[in-house]
Amino acid sequence: MADVSLKEKLRSDMNDARRQGDKDRARLLSTLLADVKNKEIEVRHELDDQEVVEVLARCVKLRNEAAEQMASRPELAEKEQAEAAIIKGYMPPEASEDEIREKVREAIEAGATNIGAVMGKVMPQFKGRAEGREVNRIAREELEKGGSGD
Repeated sequence: MADVSLKEKLRSDMNDARRQGDKDRARLLSTLLADVKNKEIEVRHELDDQEVVEVLARCVKLRNEAAEQMASRPELAEKEQAEAAIIKGYMPPEASEDEIREKVREAIEAGATNIGAVMGKVMPQFKGRAEGREVNRIAREELEKGGSGD
């Protein structure tokens, strides 16, 4: 991916999906590219790969939330989950719980004594690789072990 930007890969895959007649995948990738373009307009510069990953992470989160809300309509929930899985394919591998826990412990050892301080130090390291609520859960567990609270 060093030669081709993530945005270019999305565009290329969208064009391939169109050629192959895969309308659902082409529509999803087109939507992702529109989300990236909207973010570029918002921040007034072309996004680098890390920033594109952040946009994709938000798209995954939205689809996961939509799937949860559609529990009474399994066919729609499955569609949202399938789209989230496709998007994750363009993102770096998710951080493991052990990796997150290690970084949380380092933040606590460096003097972070409450959840806000820990999250402030740890989350930037996991943008696009871990959901905030998962990092928050691990941070709370580690803070409780350390005997300090919020």
